Amino acid sequence: MIYDEIKRVARDKGISVYRIERDLKISNGTLSKWNSASPSAIALKKVADYLDVDINEFLSDKQATH
Repeated sequence: MIYDEIKRVARDKGISVYRIERDLKISNGTLSKWNSASPSAIALKKVADYLDVDINEFLSDKQATH
């Protein structure tokens, strides 16, 4: 799921989801909704750029390991 991948990458980089939303001026709680609703390509690209990863990192079918 997209949000789970964003959360995993952010955690690995020591960045909170709240900080991503704040810095990118995305409404609080929006990213968490991306597991059930698809984000726009532009919004997803902004998050990928912010986290310095390829957008495909969030679109892969791999399961996050915990």
